[in-house]
Amino acid sequence: MGKVYLVGAGPGSADLLTLKAYELIRRADVILYDELIGDVVEVIKNSNAELINVGKRRGHHRMTQKEINKLMVKLARQGKIVVRLKGGDPFIFGRGGEEAQYLAEHGVEFEVVPGVTSAIAVPAVAGIPLTHRDYDPAVVIMTGTEVKERINWESLAKFNATIVVLMGVKNLDKISKNLIKYGKNPNTPVAVIERGYSKSQRIITGFLSNISDVAKREDVRPPSVIVIGDVVNFREKLIKVENYKKHIPEK
Repeated sequence: MGKVYLVGAGPGSADLLTLKAYELIRRADVILYDELIGDVVEVIKNSNAELINVGKRRGHHRMTQKEINKLMVKLARQGKIVVRLKGGDPFIFGRGGEEAQYLAEHGVEFEVVPGVTSAIAVPAVAGIPLTHRDYDPAVVIMTGTEVKERINWESLAKFNATIVVLMGVKNLDKISKNLIKYGKNPNTPVAVIERGYSKSQRIITGFLSNISDVAKREDVRPPSVIVIGDVVNFREKLIKVENYKKHIPEK
């Protein structure tokens, strides 16, 4: 029996890959990798492992989740070291929990290797610290593509927290309207960071009342991280400091 490693590739920058993840990539017999791993794809190309792209995008799945689950078990039972490489962190909206459950139920040894989640890393490179003593004392990370309506919008709107939305570009208008409907201040600052940690990174800012229109006008596309809260204003303080200008896009 082999072993499966559920590995986080981080937000897409190879230098943010953990040492353990890098070592496992070098040792792996097979790497099952997702679409959104950025320039980490160049790292896996230098390994001796068999590379299988199992990435899923809206409207196009190379493999279904069930097929991926079965493939991991099959390869492990062949005695292979399998790296299941996921963008960000496996347990932050990466279906890592589902895969771990499937492996456990089928008696396959596995290990979770955390990665740097884009929910934290992408706002940081945009000059937005998700926590700051002068701003909201909590952070909520949510998915913008929930199939089942389980979000308590009233509680979320009234909760004194910075909200980070992953996979939410398509539903940005719905998210904004729901938060305003249940009491969130329409003038709450919002930042949409498109393709964080890439050469084409863009930062679009606005307010809860108009961010959907701004994003449409700017033709913002996935992958993007959305930050909702007063802490978004903090980046304005950083981009005024010369040492930060080369690190933080001004737009």
